[in-house]
Amino acid sequence: MLIDAASLWYRAYYGLPSSIKAPDGRRSGAVRGFFDGLAVLAKRFSPTGMVCCLEGNWRPAWRLEQLPAYKAERALPDGSEDTPEGLDDQVAAIEALLPALGVATAAHPEYEADDVIATLAARTAEPVLIVTGDRDLFQLVDDERRRHVVYLAKGITKAELFDGEAVATKFGVDPGHYVDFAVLRGDPSDGLPGVKGIGAKTAVALVNAYGGISGIRAAAADPASELPDRHRSAVNGAGDYLERAVKVSSVVADVDVPLVDATLPTAWKDPAAVEELAAQWNVASALKRFQEALAATAA
Repeated sequence: MLIDAASLWYRAYYGLPSSIKAPDGRRSGAVRGFFDGLAVLAKRFSPTGMVCCLEGNWRPAWRLEQLPAYKAERALPDGSEDTPEGLDDQVAAIEALLPALGVATAAHPEYEADDVIATLAARTAEPVLIVTGDRDLFQLVDDERRRHVVYLAKGITKAELFDGEAVATKFGVDPGHYVDFAVLRGDPSDGLPGVKGIGAKTAVALVNAYGGISGIRAAAADPASELPDRHRSAVNGAGDYLERAVKVSSVVADVDVPLVDATLPTAWKDPAAVEELAAQWNVASALKRFQEALAATAA
């Protein structure tokens, strides 16, 4: 199980009341909810291993070079991410607790968690569950290689399991063409404007008719193709954007990440550190539930 950790702690932050506090008065709901979320996932899916993938770089320079507007709406003037009140301290607590618990983590300073997930998935022939709230990772769904997404959009307890059929049912395209669809339609949260005049329905129709953006661009360049003139003009006018946006939106599956031991812990690796952090953040009960879930998975 490869977990997009940021997706999980954001949903925990927004899903639990701000009244949940640490003894010093700081909000602690994201910490509690994160580990309760891991417990829910462990109970439901019984993973044989688990890696929490972290954002080494939430907005890499190499992606900005291709598309300067990438994630711009979430960026502060200094380039850092605009995070909600009280979350940063809780993220630091989660990132301290994970190694103390013995739960594997992975990150790279020049890549996003999505790229790390893609890399770790590419390294194994075993079935992979990718836990995320990020639609971009639907591109990794592969029934033949037994890669599926546990999608958190409706919350952790209502997470949906997506195989290739589920992706096609929801978006109208197969997972291998999800990036083509998203780039054409646009995704404001990632700073993708899309192609003017092409909405979701048209994007689906074009992708399925021409086999993705490369085929669509070839049809647009061919005067004899049956591509409607208004779409031909729009695609030809957006050629530079399409090329750059596909590069930005496609995950990188060969990141130089060290080998990771995903074995689930049978006992906390650093019990003293766990006890200290649990008391500091008032999350002992959540950690106990996580421990019980892991024990049930191993039984």
